[in-house]
Amino acid sequence: MEKSRIDAYFDDPARRAELVELISRLVRVRSVKGEPQPGMPYGPGPAAALAEALEICQELGFEGSNYDGYVGTADLNGQETILHILGHLDVVGEGTGWTVTGPYEPKEIDGKLYGRGTGDDKGPVVCALLAMKAVRELGAELKSNVRLILGTDEESGSSDIAYYYSKEPYAPYAFTPDANFPVINTEKGHYHPCFTRSWAPETAVPRVKELHGGFRINVLPPEADCLVTGLTAGAVQPCCDRAAAETGAAFELREEGADLRILCHGKGAHASTPEEGNNAITALLHLIAALPLAKGESTDALLALHTLFPHGDSAGKELGIAQADEISGALTLCFSLLELDEGGISGQFDCRAPICANDETCKLVTQAAFARHGFTAQGDMGPAHHTPAGTPFIDTLLRCYEQYTGKKGECLAIGGGTYVHDIPGGVAFGCEFPGFNGNMHGANEFILVDDLITSCKIFTQAILDLCS
Repeated sequence: MEKSRIDAYFDDPARRAELVELISRLVRVRSVKGEPQPGMPYGPGPAAALAEALEICQELGFEGSNYDGYVGTADLNGQETILHILGHLDVVGEGTGWTVTGPYEPKEIDGKLYGRGTGDDKGPVVCALLAMKAVRELGAELKSNVRLILGTDEESGSSDIAYYYSKEPYAPYAFTPDANFPVINTEKGHYHPCFTRSWAPETAVPRVKELHGGFRINVLPPEADCLVTGLTAGAVQPCCDRAAAETGAAFELREEGADLRILCHGKGAHASTPEEGNNAITALLHLIAALPLAKGESTDALLALHTLFPHGDSAGKELGIAQADEISGALTLCFSLLELDEGGISGQFDCRAPICANDETCKLVTQAAFARHGFTAQGDMGPAHHTPAGTPFIDTLLRCYEQYTGKKGECLAIGGGTYVHDIPGGVAFGCEFPGFNGNMHGANEFILVDDLITSCKIFTQAILDLCS
């Protein structure tokens, strides 16, 4: 099919309006994972988003199926399926700091569509769906089927996709529009150990009585706070000023009776790209290390974490696990979660490990480092994913990208894990273009509508080339 026909189809203003409206319908659903209920394995939010998505599929004339609330599917035709497109409808929590609009109140401003899920991954899901619609309405004759898989648990482990593939076979080709163009064929491995240390109740002052940081393992924490007893705001303010200058974070003091609450405001980011944010947990530890705290186990534990995770070290250098290889790049580390109370401390970090990393160079080193400071660390490593370049499938995707962007296509490696991480031969393909940052997992998440239109065109061509 000529490129001009696909261009004309999606350059129609009515198509653009349809795209924005369908995405907005999905964004309005707060599809954050909740407690499971009958028929709702991930809670009411993801279930409601799945119901809305399947209703959209029906309105567009596609036959949809619901796999027990785990995933939904939409088929282009009744022929043998050769291509799976995997997208997800669940989203991370809204966090704080939204200023342009509410997280579930989609709004388009100057070509930017704001709202939680516009880029990750409700917008790309609609792009794939409209590409399937375009193939049908443009009258293309296909020899095989493409199936859109609508997941509801990508942000919390992808158990939905595991459930689906326990019942259905893999397709010869699979891609997810949940990352970046041109093509991502390599995803780093994952290592998310939990670490703990406990102690008897303490009475020495000054000390940190409690600490809370982070809200999700795969989100660099934008906020953290602690409660200190035995120090005044006047005594702590100079330390806050120095820490703010040294870390770039902001600190706020609130007196709560005889105690002092210290709030740290950083900048959120996806855990796979920690350099794009400002970690509030490590910034708060940086401040705590400068306070005149009494000796004790809580103080010792906090100082140990500051030593192992100094602010700005997203490579795991001080932990002793920094490493890299030519294919997948360097290891990244994000200190994501931390809780302290009168009885102990617990936390977790998110490590994206290159292909070269293994138990000996990563897991055992981490466990030994924590053990030296009285902590216990538990957790196993997940393998990296790599689909070799140069296959007809990848070459086709790259050619489609080049055809509609005029830019050179190439294969990339990322730290993020996508839906195809455990799918043989799978790759990530769109929807973000090189150089774009839409605040994924942060406040004011947005996507460029023009980029989504281009993605629709690319996906349409890919379906035609792979299935006809």
